[in-house]
Amino acid sequence: MRPAVGRLLRQPATVRFALLLLLIAACGLLLLVVPRPDPSELPRLADRLGAAAPVTAVAGGALLLVALVPRTFITLASGAIFGPLEGAGYALAAALVAAAAGFAVGRLLGREFVAARVRGRLARLDGWFSRQSVLGVITVRLVPIAGFGLVSYGYGTTGARMLPFLAGSVIAAAPSAFGYAAIGAAVASPGDVHWYAVAPAGLGLIASLVLARHWWRAERRRAARG
Repeated sequence: MRPAVGRLLRQPATVRFALLLLLIAACGLLLLVVPRPDPSELPRLADRLGAAAPVTAVAGGALLLVALVPRTFITLASGAIFGPLEGAGYALAAALVAAAAGFAVGRLLGREFVAARVRGRLARLDGWFSRQSVLGVITVRLVPIAGFGLVSYGYGTTGARMLPFLAGSVIAAAPSAFGYAAIGAAVASPGDVHWYAVAPAGLGLIASLVLARHWWRAERRRAARG
């Protein structure tokens, strides 16, 4: 693995950035041509996997996220298979792994190219990403500008730090993870879902909005001082 990464790092930045674009384009093409699984088959698949089902769900969900599959579908499926609370937990774990993987790929293939060529407003935007805290990542994640995987790749090409990015990604994903997992569980087993399974979604959404508002006001004050 390390020799392969070393050979890749020795490639020109333009070649690596082209590989990143090809990877994203290939994932987008696969989304169009690969048939979608039947949701009703997913619980039976989990039964066949037995004790390995949770690990498979996290690893498979992460792989699908970096392949640009919408997080909504993965979370709904996780809720339908494992129930609202466990499903949300596995979906969040998959989101964390996928965020780390997408960020690492974007950093490896695209950062050097972007850093050497950004000028003017793009350079200021790159500096803004570099200064971002967890709250800034939460705000970007909550804005529906692109899918989960694409945002992860994009962040890797900027000067953003990985740990705030991962923390912000998981916090921002939590409200919809609990909400969609509860919906998926309700579709699979209408009589087994209770109000407490949906409550974390509402609490997480309120917390995310409060944090986003706090970050936005802090950015405005910082801009006014500058």
